[in-house]
Amino acid sequence: MPITTRLTERLGLATPILSAPMAFAGGGELAASVSAAGALGLIGGGYGDGDWLDAQFEAAGNQPVGCGFITWSLADQPALLDRVIAHAPKAVMLSFGDPAPFVPKVREAGAVAICQTQTMAHIRDALAAGADIVVAQGSEAGGHGAKRGTLSFVAEAVDHCRAESPGTLVLAAGGLADGRGLAAALMLGADGVLMGSRFWASREALVPQGFYDAALAADGDATVRTTLVDVIRRKQWPAEFDIRVLDNAFTRAWQGREDLLRDGLEEAEARYNAAAVAGDADNAGVIVGEATGLIRDIPSAGDLVARITAEAETLLKTGPGYCS
Repeated sequence: MPITTRLTERLGLATPILSAPMAFAGGGELAASVSAAGALGLIGGGYGDGDWLDAQFEAAGNQPVGCGFITWSLADQPALLDRVIAHAPKAVMLSFGDPAPFVPKVREAGAVAICQTQTMAHIRDALAAGADIVVAQGSEAGGHGAKRGTLSFVAEAVDHCRAESPGTLVLAAGGLADGRGLAAALMLGADGVLMGSRFWASREALVPQGFYDAALAADGDATVRTTLVDVIRRKQWPAEFDIRVLDNAFTRAWQGREDLLRDGLEEAEARYNAAAVAGDADNAGVIVGEATGLIRDIPSAGDLVARITAEAETLLKTGPGYCS
């Protein structure tokens, strides 16, 4: 039983799954593997490195892929959007900032405009900007986010979009890592899912082995929301967003002591950067969400797409097995 939704029909996909555009981890090889399996892979534009983006689109080859930007960072270097559009992306995702200056150019280029949102106010802004798709991201997600839980936020987003902009698609994100998550999102009325942590833990992702080892050993209780990773990396994030990472020696040493970290930033930054390069999961930020508790292997991204889809197909056809 193939899973057909408005998302698969509009984007020409075989399954209603997108891989999140994870900064530093979501490169062209990962995006291409996801797309080759019938989903849509998104390259992580992150804080904006044009040469890196060019290289990742080249690595994606002829596969149809998209790209995602941290919107407030893109606003400081808007020419990066033109650089990405030159690669004819299938979609461009805008997250964590006002999408209005960028959505028209994305749509004029023939790409699908996706806006990731964390609050109902964000959803209203995305609809006003003309987004084709909104992603309702719950706080369970790895990386940056806000405070809403996935379950109620997705349902509320679906209701709002159906009432105010019925042609706009809704994707669920945050804590989704298997066929149960996809099936649950569809039952909430979403048109598909955006998965980050599950594809972060795949062979094609740009992630050190030490980070994988730590994530595989962790459960969902082992993550924490913090601003420390942004402080140490000198990233000036808007106050409404913080980041979810594995709780480790770095976060425990500095949590609640952010001012002291800023005072000794140069020395601490050097140690942090060295740990990140070495894959030292105790002393660098391991950016993964609560779904780490559902991740127990590091397969190829294509295998993940097939597995998640098959699990969801079975559940949607037969139910979970304990309902009568």
